[in-house]
Amino acid sequence: MRKTLLKIRKTHRYLGLIIGVQFLAWTVSGLYFSWTDLDDIHGDQFKKNSAPSPAYENLIDLDSLGLKIKTLEIVSLSANPFYWVNNNQLFDARTGALKPGISEAEAIGVAQSHLIEGLKIARVEKITKTDSHHEYRGRPLPAYAIHYDHKDELTAYVAANSGIFQRVRHVQWRVFDFLWMGHTMDYRGRDDFNNLLLRAFSFFGLLTVLSGFLLWGLTSPTLRKLKIKK
Repeated sequence: MRKTLLKIRKTHRYLGLIIGVQFLAWTVSGLYFSWTDLDDIHGDQFKKNSAPSPAYENLIDLDSLGLKIKTLEIVSLSANPFYWVNNNQLFDARTGALKPGISEAEAIGVAQSHLIEGLKIARVEKITKTDSHHEYRGRPLPAYAIHYDHKDELTAYVAANSGIFQRVRHVQWRVFDFLWMGHTMDYRGRDDFNNLLLRAFSFFGLLTVLSGFLLWGLTSPTLRKLKIKK
């Protein structure tokens, strides 16, 4: 019996040592997720309240574009309407002229139309590629990243081909994103909840808990007394 207890205790101890750091990461990230407002994480505090879409006149007939249209979105650039067709072409909605992307000034205008007043621009860059850890990962490229002189290191992203406002990122979101990586254990791309590492640690975590229960059951004075009474 003593040898069995020693084996269980040793197994429990080493399992706890192996997964203890990850358990701490899960706990800290879980606390952060539960104590923060998801709307704040998304940056809603920096966005204007939604306004009704503008009404445009004298728009050309879509048939005149000579395209088979699968998707269509109206984009406003400098108060002028454009058709974003099939997620790959931008046309002036009044003349039908093809527009090869938007300018930096137009991107700034799009960002200003979505964000609150009083934000001061620090710099603007055009990004053409991102890796799996970039805060703009998985979104349309190229894009303009508009960085603001703000204590929360605010950055707005506008797709350069369509002129569509994409995302706003800030310090609180970046903290969330880092903790999310540790929570999912997807250290390559952050968003894979079915990765092998997470499955392995979840299994070892279960073994740690079960070995703890077993160790308690075999060493509990209360259970011993109950056995003696029987």
